[in-house]
Amino acid sequence: MVQKYQSPVRVYKYPFELIMAAYERRFPTCPLIPMFVGSDTVNEFKSEDGAIHVIERRCKLDVDAPRLLKKKNSLNSRERTLHIEAYNETFSNRVIINEHCCYTVHPENEDWTCFEQSASLDIKSFFGFESTVEKIAMKQYTSNIKKGKEIIEYYLRQLEEEGITFVPRWSPPSITTSSETSSSSSKKQAASMAVVIPEAALKEGLSGDALSSPSAPEPVVGTPDDKLDADYIKRYLGDLTPLQESCLIRLRQWLQETHKGKIPKDEHILRFLRARDFNIDKAREIMCQSLTWRKQHQVDYILETWTPPQVLQDYYAGGWHHHDKDGRPLYVLRLGQMDTKGLVRALGEEALLRYVLSINEEGLRRCEENTKVFGRPISSWTCLVDLEGLNMRHLWRPGVKALLRIIEVVEANYPETLGRLLILRAPRVFPVLWTLVSPFIDDNTRRKFLIYAGNDYQGPGGLLDYIDKEIIPDFLSGECMCEVPEGGLVPKSLYRTAEELENEDLKLWTETIYQSASVFKGAPHEILIQIVDASSVITWDFDVCKGDIVFNIYHSKRSPQPPKKDSLGAHSITSPGGNNVQLIDKVWQLGRDYSMVESPLICKEGESVQGSHVTRWPGFYILQWKFHSMPACAASSLPRVDDVLASLQVSSHKCKVMYYTEVIGSEDFRGSMTSLESSHSGFSQLSAATTSSSQSHSSSMISR
Repeated sequence: MVQKYQSPVRVYKYPFELIMAAYERRFPTCPLIPMFVGSDTVNEFKSEDGAIHVIERRCKLDVDAPRLLKKKNSLNSRERTLHIEAYNETFSNRVIINEHCCYTVHPENEDWTCFEQSASLDIKSFFGFESTVEKIAMKQYTSNIKKGKEIIEYYLRQLEEEGITFVPRWSPPSITTSSETSSSSSKKQAASMAVVIPEAALKEGLSGDALSSPSAPEPVVGTPDDKLDADYIKRYLGDLTPLQESCLIRLRQWLQETHKGKIPKDEHILRFLRARDFNIDKAREIMCQSLTWRKQHQVDYILETWTPPQVLQDYYAGGWHHHDKDGRPLYVLRLGQMDTKGLVRALGEEALLRYVLSINEEGLRRCEENTKVFGRPISSWTCLVDLEGLNMRHLWRPGVKALLRIIEVVEANYPETLGRLLILRAPRVFPVLWTLVSPFIDDNTRRKFLIYAGNDYQGPGGLLDYIDKEIIPDFLSGECMCEVPEGGLVPKSLYRTAEELENEDLKLWTETIYQSASVFKGAPHEILIQIVDASSVITWDFDVCKGDIVFNIYHSKRSPQPPKKDSLGAHSITSPGGNNVQLIDKVWQLGRDYSMVESPLICKEGESVQGSHVTRWPGFYILQWKFHSMPACAASSLPRVDDVLASLQVSSHKCKVMYYTEVIGSEDFRGSMTSLESSHSGFSQLSAATTSSSQSHSSSMISR
């Protein structure tokens, strides 16, 4: 496996000749480089005018046992450059080391000096210890790179203490008109530098050249030519290891050479590298896919060319709110107060996705602004999610599918943009949502999640550790007024039909995961769910399309007999609807053969109901939709007007429901349910008697 390294540009605010003089003082011995124990000259060449000096040397390195390193150093005093090439002789059939270093004059200021370095390590075979040797070599290489700054600066200070702040440039003998002594002195100076500098370069080796690399006492801000500058990296991108800097520069150069189109900013390239642990090949693959995606969908211009629909502006309960203690932009999302089902039905999936993309683009812009304001790199933002009011309404199946697609797109195109996610007031239903969503979230992203149940966020280790007290939103008992929309139910008048959304990629609410059933007076519709592991979660989502029904959940230790098509007894009314199934035999007695595990829930025509039940026992659970008979008036034997109108509305005593059910196994969430407290739904219009049961943990709500 080949490991490559490319250094950022190290800029010294000193002339080339002074840097060479400091470099020369490191030899013949240097207490700061104890690993170089000796060297022999193999070949040497000097030009007649003394401007060119090439020397090849063999170095001994004291690393556990002597190792030989061969180096070729070429000093060109006329061009003011020093090129250093190095490769290993020891174990050359198993390990191949190549290195190139270069000192040059800064292209924009001839009194400054630049240093660059590249190297590669290719371990062919090493007695089965290839991975270990590679790690040791990279660790040693990195540590020596960091030490190089100390060495150069040490000798620069030493020269300054001796009063040497200027070294004359090389000049050709033919131009020299001064005395012979002066000419001789000039040649001697050039020769001296030429002889000693290669010795210094030679001793840098895989560690030495890097030793003089890191940075100047006062590096210049900017990017010489098209290369990243060391101080620019630290100021705008953060503290990176030498190898991380190398990966960034190499990937950026590759993009400049091969990518046709807009090159992303360095901060964005760095995010992709971090997302793949600085594996260049993997980062390059996902970044190229993302760049193509951005071009196809014109994402770069979304903030300027797209205006969110008014429905989003009114009912999407999220917005930017100051910044956290680390200077990261803070985004507040009141998910528990947001009608996700209503938003999807009113807008479709594509509009929601586009809005989330605009939020991410705005986040990138705010990170750049905060980097300038706070004077340090800020590449990610913090998201505060308030879950008060979260319930099964938010687990509407098509809505969850839309959410998963959004997560997939964001993960692929905005890696490492989330610095921290604070989840507050997580209710009992949260583990169900987490079970559905978490497999689609990257492991690195999941580690940034902090979850608080109830009012735990107000205690030690809570919100005050991450956000200043004066900007905590008022709805979280803070002092700052938050302008984030409060959300609420989206009016059904704003819903779009399936026909209006026929051009959408996904027709979210016409998918076949929902089944339809007819409910007759005296003939309920029932489905059977077998539970093997206690503490599983039964979830449901149904719409009452016609009439009023009563929803019940029962438990039985034995399985009811499947209905027979030709039966006349309890199942004789199944034929009119064709999709009506009855399971509970009329001979069964409640309390003996089966038991009710939830209080009956009365649902009116046009209502959408979502809910869940945490099972306490294995066995068979029956979900039942039953025709709702109007109660007789207690004060009079005469029917009420409302009762008459309702009876006329339900022709032939028939109701209709569209439903979907799913069982989540206990192994997917075991241990998490009891750690979270319950919170009341902001949308629930049910009484306490209908939203809880003494026999089970459950939640169910209706949207009207």
